[in-house]
Amino acid sequence: MYGRDPWGGPLEINATDSATDDDRSRNLQDLDKAALSRPLDETQQSWLLGPSEQKKKKKYVDLGCIIVSRKIFVWTVGTLLVSGFIAGFITLIVKTVPRHHHRHPPPDNYTLALHKALMFFNAQRSGKLPSHNNVSWRRSSCLQDGKSDPSVLMKDLVGGYYDAGDAIKFNFPKSFAMTMLSWSVIEYSAKYEAAGELNHVKEIIKWGTDYLLKTFNNTADTIDRIAAQVGVGDTSGGSTTPNDHYCWMRPEDIDYPRPVYECHSCSDLAAEMAAALASASIVFKDNKAYSQKLVHGARTLFTFARNQRGRYSAGGSDPALFYNSSSYWDEFVWGGAWLYYATGNSSYLQLATHPKLAKHAGAFWGGPDYGVLSWDNKLAGAQVLLSRLRLFLSPGYPYEEILSTFHNQTSIVMCSFLPVFTSFNRTKGGLIQLNHGRPQPLQYVVNAAFLAALYSDYLDAADTPGWYCGPNFYSTDVLREFAKTQIDYILGKNPRKMSYVVGFGNHYPKHVHHRGASIPKNNIKYSCKGGWKWRDTTKPNPNTLVGAMVAGPDNHDGFHDVRTNYNYTEPTLAGNAGLVAALVALSGDKSTGIDKNTIFSAVPPMFPTPPPPPAPWKP
Repeated sequence: MYGRDPWGGPLEINATDSATDDDRSRNLQDLDKAALSRPLDETQQSWLLGPSEQKKKKKYVDLGCIIVSRKIFVWTVGTLLVSGFIAGFITLIVKTVPRHHHRHPPPDNYTLALHKALMFFNAQRSGKLPSHNNVSWRRSSCLQDGKSDPSVLMKDLVGGYYDAGDAIKFNFPKSFAMTMLSWSVIEYSAKYEAAGELNHVKEIIKWGTDYLLKTFNNTADTIDRIAAQVGVGDTSGGSTTPNDHYCWMRPEDIDYPRPVYECHSCSDLAAEMAAALASASIVFKDNKAYSQKLVHGARTLFTFARNQRGRYSAGGSDPALFYNSSSYWDEFVWGGAWLYYATGNSSYLQLATHPKLAKHAGAFWGGPDYGVLSWDNKLAGAQVLLSRLRLFLSPGYPYEEILSTFHNQTSIVMCSFLPVFTSFNRTKGGLIQLNHGRPQPLQYVVNAAFLAALYSDYLDAADTPGWYCGPNFYSTDVLREFAKTQIDYILGKNPRKMSYVVGFGNHYPKHVHHRGASIPKNNIKYSCKGGWKWRDTTKPNPNTLVGAMVAGPDNHDGFHDVRTNYNYTEPTLAGNAGLVAALVALSGDKSTGIDKNTIFSAVPPMFPTPPPPPAPWKP
């Protein structure tokens, strides 16, 4: 039988085939084995056997958004792993190997002296001392000040500072000292911060202003008196009454009465105290409550100064023997300027720039002491302070005329400091004789150095390269050099190679005129006259009065390190305040400069009033 083969050939069916089913099955299996033993081409494999297994790895890696070569992928991952290992290893080495830090350059001499000069104020503190006062030979003292005098209104006069080598508390020079310190902080807070002394100097100022607030009724708008002085020093006529000059005792051991001197007509003192509180209010402007308290006190004092005219040291009073005031007009200009900066009230500026006030203060005439800033005469400081206003704010009319005059006078004062001019003599060693050969010269020198350095920084900040002295132009560097030469003299660059700041350098005065420093702290209380042996001994002081600037040499560069001669060896608050101000102005990097804006923080924007029109023309 024949049938059709679907693959294209005849199919023969043998009906007579007698093979059994088992035989046929066995034959088919043999055929399958034979077929599988032959190699199949790719088409046959795919059709008969389905897809074959991949024997080789894929050449590409699918990352989802991109397909990359497997080799590149492996190389990249391996590189990242090796890089991470190397970075970690380097980090481990850097963190474990000792580091060699680049040392900051050592502080300059002015910064080193600044640290010490501020310590003098710690040694002069009166009252209950804080635990961090850091003067080992001092303790709390004079805790009955004010209470022991039944005649005075202010009963709590504990605190403040002793003026010099004695234990008298004079408000007049103390207020000037606080004003100078505040001025230096306002201008150079960044330099104080860099030296690590900003908090310290602010604490010193606050110790002083806290006491000044005790010496009058600071909550009132009007007052009729000020406690101007605690303690007396008059020993004229051979008096043997125990007092702060007759006795030689540590302040901690004082047991004699300490009278209080009140004044009821003291314009100079009140205006100077107003300047101290007003300037300090700018220093403490971030402490709003305290700053406002200072401003209120300053306003009250200045009103009292204007209403009750008179000198605090008139009539042969005890203050006249030691800190006699020559006039109060300069304090009116000085105090008015500071109150303007503290309040922004233009009435104070109108007063400070009034031509008649300036005339009375001596702004339009010379004289041998013209341009010398001191605890008595503040005119030179006030003129610099108001020149600042013209340089940076230029308020214009109606202030321009007198501000221009102050600015010109300031330029003349700066010219007088230069060696090419003959306003002041100099010693052979180079010390300028601002007090014309009289004793105790250094307190005037440091104030001049501060003004010169400060005015130089004013001009630099105003992009002004210098100023004219007649037809000659001088750069600001000349002023700064003057300040440096004078302070360098005080720090030891002088014919005697002696530092006049105690504790600075290796050669400095060892017999300072100072009761607390000259009497040992040995748990023995020496009586009023019992301490005289320590005054008269030729041995060095047992306690070092660190940072005290002594009165200074004579006009021939000579110096006698003798305790009993206060004209050479006694330090003062006012002198050290000027020293601190000059040192911070010269310290650190000159590029730091002044703080241009803080002093103007209370001053409103100035819109100059247009001048009045000219009178109509008449033919």
